[in-house]
Amino acid sequence: MVAELTPEQSKPARALLNWSQVRLSAKCNLSEGTIRDFENGIRTPRPLKVAAIRQAFESAGVVFVSGASPILSK
Repeated sequence: MVAELTPEQSKPARALLNWSQVRLSAKCNLSEGTIRDFENGIRTPRPLKVAAIRQAFESAGVVFVSGASPILSK
């Protein structure tokens, strides 16, 4: 099972990659509004959508470690 992704992990992961919310939304095939609302804590997308966001980050080389900020593995 894929571990959960939090808004507090998404924002720094985007910063590591220098991705805007628009770019992340394109990478995971979700709307910009979904990304914005998720990162601002307005709503939590369905688990498959959260998994798509995480997969986009991991495909770009981001590694998530429990209890730590995301890191770039490149």
